[in-house]
Amino acid sequence: MTREMVKERVKAALVNLSDVSYRRLVLVVGPFGMGKTEALKQLAGERGCPFIDVSLELSRALLELSRRDRCFAASRLVEEMVERKGSSEVVLDNLALLFEPSLALEPLHLLRNLSRRITVVAAWDGVIREGHLLYAEAGHPEYRSYPCPVSDVAIVNLEEQ
Repeated sequence: MTREMVKERVKAALVNLSDVSYRRLVLVVGPFGMGKTEALKQLAGERGCPFIDVSLELSRALLELSRRDRCFAASRLVEEMVERKGSSEVVLDNLALLFEPSLALEPLHLLRNLSRRITVVAAWDGVIREGHLLYAEAGHPEYRSYPCPVSDVAIVNLEEQ
């Protein structure tokens, strides 16, 4: 799928989000290497909204904390990272650190909470299989499985043509 196709599908999902919806979250779902990052960087530039490399920025903030304090602060740090941008819409990429078991985060829950205040477009390095939104492989420490469709979440599945 080309960058332009990815951008158009995300734009269509954003249009379909209701202005009265409680949450405004678009997940761009596809395995690593499908071109999500470049397409979403371009989309953010076109829409004039911030593009955030979550793992990079969160890891910088966590370095200042003890290992014990990291799991207590991680969620708050992500929220602050997004709020500092001062935008009504944000594009999040490289979510891998949110799945780190030692942080004890629930990544989808965190993204859904963020989307109550602003529109969030997030790249999800995973797949949809047998009615479930997946991250990592079963048995992997970062593995997550959520029933799909996820309520109040628009999903752009890049494996669908």
